[in-house]
Amino acid sequence: MIDIGISKIVLISVVALVVLGPDRLPRVARTAGNLFGRAQRYMAEVKSEVNRQMEQEDIRKMKEAATEAFNSAKGEFKDLDKAIASQVAEVNNSMNAAVSDLNSTGSNHEYDSGGSNSIYSGSDFSDSAFKSSVRQGRSTWRNKKGAIPVWFKKSSGIKTRAQSGAARVKRFRRAASQITSQKSFFG
Repeated sequence: MIDIGISKIVLISVVALVVLGPDRLPRVARTAGNLFGRAQRYMAEVKSEVNRQMEQEDIRKMKEAATEAFNSAKGEFKDLDKAIASQVAEVNNSMNAAVSDLNSTGSNHEYDSGGSNSIYSGSDFSDSAFKSSVRQGRSTWRNKKGAIPVWFKKSSGIKTRAQSGAARVKRFRRAASQITSQKSFFG
């Protein structure tokens, strides 16, 4: 940038005073200040736009790298899934062979050699492997009652807390005993 010292500024102001005169010098200085401010704002906008473009380019490069890494990992997981499926099939075949050997030796075990007892068959689990342990009836009803929001219970008068009879009597007797009655209007 241009190196302007105090001596140069004084020289420029004296020349401007002589050339322009004292009546036009304040208007010219104001106009020059406005132009200088506009130039600074324009340079700041250009600089911020360049920085924004650079950040967008960096983000685009990061996105491409992440997409490439995701696709490579996806391919590796597919290979891993195939390897696991082959190992599971091998284990199921060996289990079925062992079950059929047990059945052929005449033992009293009741195994199904058709493969329905296998832990993992193909891509889905057998239906009997995972039964729902949630008891039907009361616990399901309680879950449904618990799904009502507290604000609705309060507005409609549904009880939100259970209280025994003795606790209820104690609560209301205490409240009644704390109320003091006035003996007289003047007293």
